[in-house]
Amino acid sequence: MAKQKEVTVEEKLKALYALQIIDSKIDELRSVRGELPLEVEDLEDEIAGLNTRLSKIQTEVEQLESEIKDKKLAITSYTEMAKKYTEQQKNVRNNREFDSLSKEIEYQDLEIKLAEKRINEFAFKISQKNEIIAEINEKIADLNTHLDHKKSELDAIMKETEKEENILLSKSEEYGNLIDEQLLKAYKRIRSKVVNGLAVVAIERGASGGSFFTIPPQIQIEIASRKKIITDEHSGRILVDSVLADEVRESIEKLIS
Repeated sequence: MAKQKEVTVEEKLKALYALQIIDSKIDELRSVRGELPLEVEDLEDEIAGLNTRLSKIQTEVEQLESEIKDKKLAITSYTEMAKKYTEQQKNVRNNREFDSLSKEIEYQDLEIKLAEKRINEFAFKISQKNEIIAEINEKIADLNTHLDHKKSELDAIMKETEKEENILLSKSEEYGNLIDEQLLKAYKRIRSKVVNGLAVVAIERGASGGSFFTIPPQIQIEIASRKKIITDEHSGRILVDSVLADEVRESIEKLIS
């Protein structure tokens, strides 16, 4: 069985710096989109919220319309009962029966008036809710127009950068696979903590790239020897020498050009 080749620290550093260059280029492409993806998401959320509110109000209107329908049916019933009692009054035998029927007719009339009052109240509420529905629909229409505009902007940018980003993402994964899991996790952790996403930086004029803190000469010699992974004590970034950085940068530019 062939012995697996051991990856040297130098090779790890080269893979790390190559990964950093590629990931930084991906960051640049994505920065072109700016806040557009978030703006699109916010608009979609706002529209969804308005549609939920709209659906609730429409349900309330339907319930009120159903109440009106029920009240109209009740009025028909009360009217028929009043007519029935009026007819019965023609055949009463005494004043007591006549007065009793009169009270029933009066009661039906009161029920009719109460039902009509409720119908007017429900109709007024429907009118108010329909005004709100119209306002919400108008707002949704405006937001949809705005959303379409933002989506068109985002789609245009995505079309311009999609091919290049996919190539870079593929290369990022490729170089990530060359780095052991623990070191890759450390790289990603550092990237997530620094503002510009630079987890691996070169020594520039005796200072750490990205933070610009001076590196002691002895540490610079150790970094140039490429015998171990060294981090900047101020920023926590992984440090590489400028010669290695130039070599890797040149090879990556050729690879993705």
